Amino acid sequence: MEDSAAVAGLLWDQWLPDNVRALISGALPGGLDDGRRLAVWLAGVHDIGKATPAFACQVDELAYAMHGQGLEMKTLRQWGTDRRMAPHGLAGQLLLAEWLEGQHGFTVRQSGQFAVVVGGHHGVPPEHGQIKGLDDREDLLRTPGVSRGLWLRVQEELLEACAEEFGAAGRLGDWRSVKLPQPVQVLLSALVIVADWIASNPDLFPYFPQAARQSGEERVAAAWRGLRLPPRWRAQEPAEEVPELFAARFDLPSGAEVRPVQEAAVRLARTMPEPGLLVIEAPMGEGKTEAALAAAEILAARSGAGGVFFALPTMATGNAMFPRLLDWLERLPAEEGLRLSVLLAHSKAALNEDFADLLRAGAQRIEAVELDEDDRPLRPGSEGSTASAELVAHSWLRGRKKAMLSSFVAGTVDQLLFAGLKSRHLALRHLAVAGKVVIIDEAHAYDTYMSTYLDRVLTWLGAYRVPVVVLSATLPAARRRQLAEAYAGESAAGCAEAFDAVGEAEAYPLLTAVAPESVPVLEAPSASGRGSDVRLERLGDDLGVIADRLEVELVDGGCALVVRNTVQRVRETARVLRERFGDDAVTVAHSCFIDVDRAAKDEALLSRFGPPGKARERPVQGHIVVASQVAEQSLDVDFDLLVSDLCPVDLLLQRMGRLHRHQRGDGQADRPQRLRTARCLLTGVDWAGGVPVPVRGSVAVYGEYPLLRSAAVLLDHMDGRGLPVRLPQDISPLVQGAYANDSAEPAGWDEAMARARQRYEDFRRDQAERASVFRLDPVGRPGRPLIGWVTAGVGDADDTRAGRAQVRDGRESLEVVVVQRRADGTLATVNWIEPGKAGLELPEDRAPDPRAAEAAAACGLRLPYQFSFPEVLDRAIAELEQFCPQAWQNKGSHWLAGELILILDADCQTRLAGFQLRYSDVDGLEVTRD
Repeated sequence: MEDSAAVAGLLWDQWLPDNVRALISGALPGGLDDGRRLAVWLAGVHDIGKATPAFACQVDELAYAMHGQGLEMKTLRQWGTDRRMAPHGLAGQLLLAEWLEGQHGFTVRQSGQFAVVVGGHHGVPPEHGQIKGLDDREDLLRTPGVSRGLWLRVQEELLEACAEEFGAAGRLGDWRSVKLPQPVQVLLSALVIVADWIASNPDLFPYFPQAARQSGEERVAAAWRGLRLPPRWRAQEPAEEVPELFAARFDLPSGAEVRPVQEAAVRLARTMPEPGLLVIEAPMGEGKTEAALAAAEILAARSGAGGVFFALPTMATGNAMFPRLLDWLERLPAEEGLRLSVLLAHSKAALNEDFADLLRAGAQRIEAVELDEDDRPLRPGSEGSTASAELVAHSWLRGRKKAMLSSFVAGTVDQLLFAGLKSRHLALRHLAVAGKVVIIDEAHAYDTYMSTYLDRVLTWLGAYRVPVVVLSATLPAARRRQLAEAYAGESAAGCAEAFDAVGEAEAYPLLTAVAPESVPVLEAPSASGRGSDVRLERLGDDLGVIADRLEVELVDGGCALVVRNTVQRVRETARVLRERFGDDAVTVAHSCFIDVDRAAKDEALLSRFGPPGKARERPVQGHIVVASQVAEQSLDVDFDLLVSDLCPVDLLLQRMGRLHRHQRGDGQADRPQRLRTARCLLTGVDWAGGVPVPVRGSVAVYGEYPLLRSAAVLLDHMDGRGLPVRLPQDISPLVQGAYANDSAEPAGWDEAMARARQRYEDFRRDQAERASVFRLDPVGRPGRPLIGWVTAGVGDADDTRAGRAQVRDGRESLEVVVVQRRADGTLATVNWIEPGKAGLELPEDRAPDPRAAEAAAACGLRLPYQFSFPEVLDRAIAELEQFCPQAWQNKGSHWLAGELILILDADCQTRLAGFQLRYSDVDGLEVTRD
């Protein structure tokens, strides 16, 4: 009890972000002092449920000693399964509530809002049925008969002693009238869990008699020194003008000027009445990331947030953002010696080189350090003063439940959506986001299923007063309003007209600021002046027609990007184009490559097609990149010509962002003469009839209605109508026109549109209903205990295949690690990756060498849609599980433990679940039915 309380006090004093402390304290009459007292007291009493016969019977020697003092109890065997009705967290909740009601005059509701913190300290607040069941079995709490009174006296004396020791005794009278908001109950629960985990670590708090020679204060101080948890980050609001601020925080090119969108973002962050939601809508390439980070620094300083979480749609975008986040952190002003915890949050983060370096540098043994031992440098070479904070991936802040508690995080949006999913230890996820500024990138990229979770998370973030920055180049107006109303919560109902304006705004770029309990503010800065006109043409979907057209367009050289909506269409197109142009003139990029090959592909694309000055290998002769949707996000690549399958208009605009992305000579004079005008050739459609007919693969991916709406709004820009798509001016009109509910349909399309729309609305309704099954409830009224908060939840939720499936719609995907069986029958890492990692032996009778195991783990592969059908998925898993070396399933082989292994033969082929699989580093995985 003393250890947990002391740790809670240290966490409050040194680690908990200021905005979290303020939120907790704001609900209490004594402010910050009361907040600290309450947190320490609840941590001190959290294990009171162990002072019961149902718990104490577990160790015979201790039970016998208690018998000797008159505390009688059944044996463990005599209890049988009845003990399961009284887990010590639930028992502690009942004992604390009973004591508050009986000794201090609390009502049941008043006591419940405090006692539920004790009841939920193992990750799940109790349900009403569990409380009723234990309440009917007092024998589990106190042995009936002559011993009952002694049990009661022991429990009350312990609770009274804790109240006196931890400063709560004199405050309970005032706390009786408090109505703790549910967000405060969640944060207190999380703080108690963290304090409990630290205090329960025997390396930090050795068991007696080892620690008998230390006083309590010495014991706690040694543990805290050994833990070396990085302290809270306290941002200081920058005083610089916007140009000076951006020059100091970002590696801007020479002569670069701050753009109007960036200036507006900083201005709104500084002037909104209270830090809240900031939605930034601006074209691709306008510097939204830098605007978000600059705003985050200001919002953190104003709100007291202790970090930043940058949420991105995919692992690839997360990997791309992580070094940018590190670079920004290195440039932040910091006190000498300050350490900041950082995290890359997705399932394959350990394979990212930047994060792996931090993991190695941050490795430490977690153990108590006595005062005369605490002379270790922070890490080799770090003894001197530094101009910026030391960035560490802290050893204790690892694992699926604790990692998000790091101060600065870049990762997939799943990590944020998990905060809206009923699951075990949900309170820790809420603490992790409640103490940060949250940045949500590519907000347009999330479907109805994911948006259902996102909106609920935004409601809770608004209740926590968490500053949120939302970024999008192509956000529908209706979705903008939904995001704003979700964050505002109940306060949105009081200013409906203002939120009407949010949903009706047509300006672009556009910034929307929603401060808590305030009227939304809209600002429309001018665009930077950078832009282009894109000529749009229809093109038949016949591969011969596409090849003929490319042959004409690339006659003088140039770089073309062909984007297909499915991997199968990528392969088919690449095969025909290679026959026409040769293997060296065609590059393939899609999702069905092993991870290490995908990273190499991205790097090669940047080196050949990246910005001027950085892409030093741009092809002189004509070259074609055939890609799937991987070309839409994260890569700063620049092509002379775009050929694209029809897709939803917001995604098509993202693809257009890869066309003439950078200036190449005066008037694009460095591009081939035919390609100095930006053009997009739109295919993947049968254009012959009155109503366009998208190809089946595109309909399977996006649905027919969004494709038809995209075609409808683009009609005026196609072929001979003479209206180019003006970027950025036309971005908002096209997006709003495609997603508006009352848009007029082209003549003759009415019937086809009506059928497609009905199917689309039915699908979206189904998505919303399925997402709501495990979605967290809205924030309850103040004073309502968190009893049953995650009832009917999913259990544990983490960044695994099964965990991600809870917050993303679609069939379950299957991920494997690809290895190779050599001609001599031995296993090895695949033979085509970089030297030093290729062909490393993977023995089956013992754990592989760590270097070989890590190289193998970097060859992860997500199998394509053929393996997502339940019967095929089950068969594939069963076949893969037949290979399961026991030597690989322990902690000594953490890279490969629990992984499904796909073994290719020497010719890079294998069979799985009735399919023939062939892999190459040029084309990726090809799947055909046996």
